[in-house]
Amino acid sequence: MSWQQLKLQIHPDHLDFIESQLLAAGAVSLTYLDAQDQPIFQTELGSTPLWDDLVLCALFEQDAQLAPLLDWLQSNEAIVNRSALAVEVIEDQAWERSWMDSFQAMQVGDSLWICPSWQEPPDPHATNIMLDPGLAFGSGSHATTSLCLQWLAENNIADQRVVDYGCGSGILAIAAALLGAKTIDAVDNDPQAVAATKDNCSRNGLAVDRVASLLPDQFDALQKQGCVDILMANILAEPLHSLAPLFASLLRPGGDLVLSGLLAEQAAAIVSRYSEWFAMGEPVQQEDWIRISGTRC
Repeated sequence: MSWQQLKLQIHPDHLDFIESQLLAAGAVSLTYLDAQDQPIFQTELGSTPLWDDLVLCALFEQDAQLAPLLDWLQSNEAIVNRSALAVEVIEDQAWERSWMDSFQAMQVGDSLWICPSWQEPPDPHATNIMLDPGLAFGSGSHATTSLCLQWLAENNIADQRVVDYGCGSGILAIAAALLGAKTIDAVDNDPQAVAATKDNCSRNGLAVDRVASLLPDQFDALQKQGCVDILMANILAEPLHSLAPLFASLLRPGGDLVLSGLLAEQAAAIVSRYSEWFAMGEPVQQEDWIRISGTRC
């Protein structure tokens, strides 16, 4: 069995109308792709931000008659690539296996690996985090997560109390636990992320007394000032700015702060904001992304 696919480059303003026409013509699935490699950020929980220019992939059954639809799309000014638009034939395959094959174990530092559960760790004697791609952010491949993992791999965190604020999948919390941290609080305002962190911790053999997965209200109720040794936050610039006083109150003097989720042009403002409480180090860049670390004064 084969499938027919149309790839339409459009502006988000036209998305709802074009989607409705594709579904009416028999599309069995629709997928959004980034047309310009543009970072986007979810600034409000539950929102679905889209790229300024996106590719809409529509999949149809092999016997669908697409000539009328193709003629209409090729004459529609809402379609950016209308002059090159054509039906592509996609051969059927073991889609689940194809998806799984696209994820490979990733090494961070000398002895830390992020491994999908269906693969044997390349180095069984290393610190291996078993983590599958899922609905919560953070598989280790994104530069912001990689930068934080590098910091953990390069620093001695044995017997430290760690907070992973904005934990997503829990990858940083799990890495901290496996690298010797005493206790870890993994905090996120998305209940789905909290659930994913609990599941991933269980998969890595971590008990709830090592990694606590919490919503912010639950976390706030448990905290005492100056009791955290290391605080990591891989989130966006706006919440990092507003959370600065909270982070300062949580970290003990001499405690380590690690911030990521920042684009290069956002670094200076965040360094300035946190310098009221922290001795800030030089930013570390990977691709377009920045990690900033500091020490509580």
